[in-house]
Amino acid sequence: MRVFGGMPMKKSDQLTGSNTPIDSDGPEKDGVPVVSHTGSISLEGMHGSVEVPHHQAGFWQQWRAFVGPAILISVGYMDPGNWGTDLAGGAQFKFGLLWVVGLASLMAIFMQVISARLGVVTGKDLAQCCRDWYPRWTRWPNWLFCEFAIGACDLAEVLGSAVAINLMFHIPLLWAVIITGLDVLLLLALQRFGMRMIEAVVLLLVATIGVCYFIEIFVLPQTQPGFLEMGSALLTPSLRQAGMLYVAIGIIGATVMPHNLYLHSALVQSRKLQKDESSIRSAIRFNTIDSVTALSVAFFVNAAIMVLAALVFYGKTSLTVAGGQVVTFSPESDWIRIAYLTLAPLLGTAAASALFVVALLASGQSSTITGTLAGQVVMEGFMHWRIKPWLRRLITRTIAIIPAVLVIGIRGDSSVNDLLTLSQVVLALQLPFAMFPLLHFTSSRKKMGTWKLGWFLLIAGWGSALLITVMDIWGLPDSLKTAWHVIIGG
Repeated sequence: MRVFGGMPMKKSDQLTGSNTPIDSDGPEKDGVPVVSHTGSISLEGMHGSVEVPHHQAGFWQQWRAFVGPAILISVGYMDPGNWGTDLAGGAQFKFGLLWVVGLASLMAIFMQVISARLGVVTGKDLAQCCRDWYPRWTRWPNWLFCEFAIGACDLAEVLGSAVAINLMFHIPLLWAVIITGLDVLLLLALQRFGMRMIEAVVLLLVATIGVCYFIEIFVLPQTQPGFLEMGSALLTPSLRQAGMLYVAIGIIGATVMPHNLYLHSALVQSRKLQKDESSIRSAIRFNTIDSVTALSVAFFVNAAIMVLAALVFYGKTSLTVAGGQVVTFSPESDWIRIAYLTLAPLLGTAAASALFVVALLASGQSSTITGTLAGQVVMEGFMHWRIKPWLRRLITRTIAIIPAVLVIGIRGDSSVNDLLTLSQVVLALQLPFAMFPLLHFTSSRKKMGTWKLGWFLLIAGWGSALLITVMDIWGLPDSLKTAWHVIIGG
């Protein structure tokens, strides 16, 4: 492990993610923060590795250069941790919570646009900003909280991939969890080919999820969505039915992933950015387009999961599947496993269950890649420690696998839903520690110069952060109770 620095740093030596540290007092020239040219960077092999055209180049030429970082970020919004709440919402309330999925996606767009803006303007990722601009004593707790959150998120990816492997190949779930540790080889192979290859593979996995759900909903003859009913549900917010509020809190609370806010501010620096005013304006513009486009796709995927559950499960209480097994539907059901078991008989084709499990595996694997990159960013940003990617991946996956192996080994396959709840509790606890520093920095003229947030993003960003935090706190007692039962085996 390489450790950067053994002595306290002077302000002028503070490190940033662009090889160009900003003075923490925030001097400006023509509205652009002044930078020098010494220091270290996060994601060193990828930093500045993608050339971007001159800011006066054509729209499509610039868009092709900037598109990519938000695609990696978007997988966090359609990972296996989101599937359970979307499936439960559709099964219990049909299209009644589609507006919550839309609201959650809109708030995610605001937060990721702001995160990308921080990285472009300051040349630092969020972890580096926290290290440089907050008191020294905050580094260790901030880093440890982030590591727990990344481990918790990876727990959801472990479970999603393991359930997919279990359902596809009938491998015991415990062994499937252990097998997921081998995906370190995938990341190692990809990082040899650079950022563009990683973006391409993740795009392929996201496209796989999208195509599977498109076929499930629009091609299979047994599913015929009512667009007018869906549109009405999307545009008319309501929480009238009992239990809707709890599921809505789950959907919103699991929306913004804290590690994505750190990661996005680092990934935008994979582009070889210039620091003149016109180039910064262009980079902000195209990263905003990238974020809106990619997270809109994530919205459609999440909406598709809910719509499929609504079309197939709504109004039903149980189903008898092959072999005479009766599958009962209830709010406490493991909806991911139920969906796989029941989609084929309900829709009359084995392809329905096959498409579902392929999409689930693609979701778990795509999220695995970004989780590892986020781990590198927070470790290098907060602590200035750099370790080899395979070792970083091994640490992250070990943190996730150990609780999964222990709980599944002791309590069996039925504990998957509880483990997903536990992962969301940890994410909810970490989220304010990522959102509020991000908004604090980007609202400051001293830190951002003339690129500080305007009134629209200021209101949208702080409003989103406060609403998400309130929802998390509101749902926390029930989640903590469930999490405690997971831990003690009750």
